[in-house]
Amino acid sequence: MENELRLNLYQQYDRKEVHDIFDPFSPFSVGSGTWGIHGIVKIPNREGDYVFFVTFGQAQLGHDFDEEVTEEGILTWQSQPKQTLSDTDIINFINHDHLKNNIYLFLRTRKKNHTTKKTEPFTYLGKLAYLNHDTEREAPVHFIWQILNWSIPPQEILQRMNLQLTPVLYENDEEVGTLQQTAKPRNINRRKGVTTREFRARHIDFSESNERNQRIGLGGELLVLDREKKILSACGRSDLTARILHTSVIEGDGAGYDIQSYREDGSIKFIEVKTTTGGINTPFVLTTNEVAFSKIHPDSYVLYRVYDYNPKTGSGKFYILEGDITNLLHLEPTQFRATIN
Repeated sequence: MENELRLNLYQQYDRKEVHDIFDPFSPFSVGSGTWGIHGIVKIPNREGDYVFFVTFGQAQLGHDFDEEVTEEGILTWQSQPKQTLSDTDIINFINHDHLKNNIYLFLRTRKKNHTTKKTEPFTYLGKLAYLNHDTEREAPVHFIWQILNWSIPPQEILQRMNLQLTPVLYENDEEVGTLQQTAKPRNINRRKGVTTREFRARHIDFSESNERNQRIGLGGELLVLDREKKILSACGRSDLTARILHTSVIEGDGAGYDIQSYREDGSIKFIEVKTTTGGINTPFVLTTNEVAFSKIHPDSYVLYRVYDYNPKTGSGKFYILEGDITNLLHLEPTQFRATIN
């Protein structure tokens, strides 16, 4: 059908159009019913899939919503005012796995256009992934989400939406090009949430493959490369410093590691670098090739996990894992290659 509705990033939709995309064979009533008025709509026959209709600057049942989107695509969002931490939908949101289920974000910054007085449409900004929630506040419950595959929308889209993105702030702006080693983190439950004091993080990173993460990844690799050279020079092995290879730049991705370096005794080290602007417990992505390479070369495989990376100053913190990473990390499969049995 030529006029069939399709879901397109940054396109505008009214509530009926969103209904017609996700639930076209049910009745729709303007200003009433699930699709006509609710901010959270569970998509029928799809367990764990939701549509979020979000309007900034709203007030309901005496509660003023404090919501925003940052330059990194982090959405601060509150649930409906009556929902508590024990509500079924809230529990589903806390346990949401973006690799298995979908939450679709439709956002507007005002309910009516101040000039035309007409109801504003929503703009589709993409799917969401759970990052965190506030364990101390409910009715409503406060969440932080990552807008997946985020890139800052074109300026004309932001102007049309009247959307002001919150700038990202980093700590330690005065430290340039530093890399501080820390202990590796303990095993934690990422779904526990945080206190109200911790909820407003200065910056959060969600590690997925995109152009931005490639830039951050290269920055982390350069820090590690510099550190490896300094270590070998300090122990009198400048001869080995000249043999260090930035493999991911020379060959591109696919070797199973990023840097070929050496220990003081001349034995080889294959270094994989994973970098995030987020904190020490931010999850990260490993390829099948990287995992397999660590199993084949457990005595020479080293993973630098760089976190709290500040792209403005090129500084960060890190911890090291050595050996077969299948014994060191909880690995969750995200894709399958299928053939007929």
